[in-house]
Amino acid sequence: MNVSDAAHQDLADAGSNALERYYQELKGEHLGPLWVSLKGLVPGSPRPRAVPHFWSFAKARERLLEAGSLITAEEAERRVLVLENPGLPGASQITDTIYAGLQLILPGEVAPAHRHTQSALRFVMEGRGAFTTVDGERTMMSPGDFIITPAWNWHDHGSSSDDPVIWMDGLDVPLVRFLGAGFREEHDETAQIVARPMGDSDARYGSGLLPLEFKPSHTSPVFNYPYARTREALFKMVEANNPDPHHGYALRYVNPTNGDWAIPTIAASMRLLKKNGFTQPYRSTDGAVLVVVEGQLTANVGDKFFELSAKDVVAIPGWTQYSLNANEDAVFFMYSDRPVHEKLGLWREQKFD
Repeated sequence: MNVSDAAHQDLADAGSNALERYYQELKGEHLGPLWVSLKGLVPGSPRPRAVPHFWSFAKARERLLEAGSLITAEEAERRVLVLENPGLPGASQITDTIYAGLQLILPGEVAPAHRHTQSALRFVMEGRGAFTTVDGERTMMSPGDFIITPAWNWHDHGSSSDDPVIWMDGLDVPLVRFLGAGFREEHDETAQIVARPMGDSDARYGSGLLPLEFKPSHTSPVFNYPYARTREALFKMVEANNPDPHHGYALRYVNPTNGDWAIPTIAASMRLLKKNGFTQPYRSTDGAVLVVVEGQLTANVGDKFFELSAKDVVAIPGWTQYSLNANEDAVFFMYSDRPVHEKLGLWREQKFD
């Protein structure tokens, strides 16, 4: 190295040392150089921490029934096994913004009444004879039913069945936690007093009719969408339409008062692929959860391949390409955080041929 090169190296070392000292001084003053973190804060495309993952219902069911022998629903308040994404260990999240858990209630049990600002859905996986009571109205739960618990509504669960009943809980917990808007409250009684007849909300709002003076509401006032009705509508579509190349036959659950999604922060839909049917590769910014209701599917999600049977669950992170194939007629339920993306002008999709 000649004298000139050595001088340049000394200047470079001095500059590097000065910059490092500068960064250390900034830390002490709670300041940060944007040029160091800019590409991480504003990436070229979404970088979800969640990863594609599959849960076998048969295996999860074994663990859930084991929990039933160890702790009561009342002791646990909610006897639930959370579906934890491997990319988000300990966060109680199935995607970056969605919570999912499998809840068990045994014959004669009551899960105590409470309410919270997080919105919830119940998707019934197994069993009949359990019920949920929401804001004074009770509804029975059957496999495939989509049931809503609106934010800050009292709700409790119970069972008059002779067998275990299992459902999936889907909530916007991570989103509400991020916004710092989480509240909860316990009811004075274990179970609410039933103040309205069963089926009241469906009669008022679920038949293409609305009370004359009713104003639009953020969350659907219909809180049980029976599977039998949804399934019939899906298969009726087959008679008249070709499937969407990226979604199959698909129907979304809506709020009848404004035509929006049934839950303001969660998009829920039921879909059908006929035997040997498939979807073209697709991705969108919302993170999603897929639950097989009937039949069998194979799913390519990112770089993962899953073989799915009835009641199995898959996490589809945001902006992750996926496609589906049906080995037999397959009905599947999906929910995601799409409404939040839409309302904030952030939702984007990409369809591949």
